[in-house]
Amino acid sequence: MSRPFDTITIEQVARYPRPGTTVPARVSFTPGNTAITYLFSAEGTLIRSLWRYDIATGARSVLAGPPAAAGDGSKLSREEELRRERARLRELGVTGYEFAPRAEKPVLLVTAGGPLFVSREGSEPTPLPGRDGAVDPHLSDDGRAIAFVRDGDLFALELDGAGPRRLTHTAGDSFTNGLAEFIAAEELDRDRGFWWSPDGTRIAYIEADSRHIPEYPIVHQGLDSVEVERHRYPFAGAANARLRLGLVTVASGETEWLDTGPDEDQYIARVAWTPGNVLTAQLLTRDQKTIRLVAFEGSKQRLLIEEHTEPWVNLSHCTRFLESGEILWSSERSGFRHLYLCDSGGQVLRQLTEGDWVVTRLVGVDEKRRLVYFVATRETPVERHVYRAPLDGGAVERLTSEPGWHDAVLSTDGERWVDTWNSLAHGPRVALRKADGTLEAMLFANEGATAEELGLDPPEIVTLPAGDGTTLYGALYRPRPPSHGTKPPDKAPAVVSVYGGPHAQMVANEWSLTVGLRAQYLASQGFVVFVLDNRGSANRGLAFEAHLHLRLGSVEVEDQAAGVRWLSRLPFVDGERVGVYGWSYGGFMALMCLMREPGLFKVGVAGAPVAHWAGYDTGYTERYMSTPALNPEGYRDGSPLSHVESLVGKLFITHGMVDENVHFRHTARLMVALGKAQKEYESLIYPEERHMPRDARGMEYMERRVTGFFEKHL
Repeated sequence: MSRPFDTITIEQVARYPRPGTTVPARVSFTPGNTAITYLFSAEGTLIRSLWRYDIATGARSVLAGPPAAAGDGSKLSREEELRRERARLRELGVTGYEFAPRAEKPVLLVTAGGPLFVSREGSEPTPLPGRDGAVDPHLSDDGRAIAFVRDGDLFALELDGAGPRRLTHTAGDSFTNGLAEFIAAEELDRDRGFWWSPDGTRIAYIEADSRHIPEYPIVHQGLDSVEVERHRYPFAGAANARLRLGLVTVASGETEWLDTGPDEDQYIARVAWTPGNVLTAQLLTRDQKTIRLVAFEGSKQRLLIEEHTEPWVNLSHCTRFLESGEILWSSERSGFRHLYLCDSGGQVLRQLTEGDWVVTRLVGVDEKRRLVYFVATRETPVERHVYRAPLDGGAVERLTSEPGWHDAVLSTDGERWVDTWNSLAHGPRVALRKADGTLEAMLFANEGATAEELGLDPPEIVTLPAGDGTTLYGALYRPRPPSHGTKPPDKAPAVVSVYGGPHAQMVANEWSLTVGLRAQYLASQGFVVFVLDNRGSANRGLAFEAHLHLRLGSVEVEDQAAGVRWLSRLPFVDGERVGVYGWSYGGFMALMCLMREPGLFKVGVAGAPVAHWAGYDTGYTERYMSTPALNPEGYRDGSPLSHVESLVGKLFITHGMVDENVHFRHTARLMVALGKAQKEYESLIYPEERHMPRDARGMEYMERRVTGFFEKHL
């Protein structure tokens, strides 16, 4: 019987969603924990609806469907378009929802890429009056009001009131109230700029002033009319946005400015309220080596926790303020992220987890039973499992047994949790489990989404040593036997799929590797494809990451080269025919591999590459490289522009011209340097694509060019 991917086509390679990945997302328990809600497309498309699963009966229903204009995203505002780009979001239709957690009767807010809908007491969601132009809306905890940003100012709308009320009045060009500034959203994983107090009387918000940052214009060259976007982009070593943290009283509209300390050039990394209506913030120094957790008493701050970490602080979302007044805190003070219980003043009461492994996510806390649930790498860094530990000290208990990559959502009463997991062999499945991990119900079995049934060969997870003996993990796709029945060649060419940068992990017992269809296509055409997590990548501890401190593009290339040498010793690999491809940091790595190891890498494809780190942003670049003034040698040596003369192999570059993250200027400067050095290259430029290509036909054409480039030259 024929299977969907027995013969892989370029059309399949370019298509989204990937096979087996149309699964419930944004899973949550309803207030009262009687039902589970999630976003899902029953049609298997990118256009999602909001669904409800009743725990007692097992009945499923659609709470909100996509609006009529949700088809292609063409109606999105520019602000919403850029927010989606920050979130790397492809999905359309219903894009978000939230319940008011303390409302007397259920109140639900549904967002759909611009339009807002509200459901009260289970009614059909209806459009919200006065919602036009609303950005990043959020319900108050009691469900009586919604706050949002419009034209850069903060508004509040009482659901039983007359209309939206403006709470701030100072917004203007590059000056906003209540929005996450570029660096927060892109590099600090803070996508919000305002936060309701639990009692609904006040809103904390960020005032961000970027007027002093020079404009960076982005011209839309592919439109019928001339259109120019003007961004205030903070380049490494240059000025950041100036931030203030304010507290506005909703009833009066009066703002009180809070004391965040004398350091004006810092990041406001996290903001959160305690259950007792005390506002807290995590303040990160510009060099990203010191984090301070402070609480505000009136307008003044009180220091709770301060940590200095070398070579940098990795931010997390693992802080929780408990009803007891205690603080659950995570730290890498041991070299690995672990959980600590602190008293209300920030003093450590006890360490809850320990060992040479990493807590990757805090799931939740069952305060009644004094248990914390979390996801970690305790058994192996290539899997994720769910665990729990007593807040009062005791052994860590593993709750998941199926091999693969698990994530979880805990009910507020601690009685149940939802387990979403996948593996190389099987696409994501979703199960409802009791507190101890016992299966209660399968919410989504994802039938048919196995590698065997789809006709895909999962890659093999392998290990090899780095130059210093550190164990590295790789994924190996073996070439498929040709369908026409001829004998395959004794030695196959190889292509390395690379990312290589910090804060990312590519190799895991995870479905995304199996449905990496470019790799699968190349394997079907007789290539070996190899993926390697070099030193500097995530979830192996600070020492593993710190190898690339101040020298991006060095140790990563060394490890990728070690991977190719290991690969070349396999009897079925031709080490004289090796290529490399990657996107973003991976595009940078493709360039550096070609230029720094020309004897190993003969062909490279660089997508949206960073060509010079001084042309990238402050938050990311300075974390790893310091500033151009303090680390000129690192910036010079870490730039592909410095190594163009070493290029020998065949190079293909592709980039979107309206990329507001890695500007097209990187590729433009690279092209100028290649021309001066008389180096040949091919290119594919997309005038109307950003950092993440979205046009289906354009992506199909790109895949033909990329795979054809390897077929031609390898």
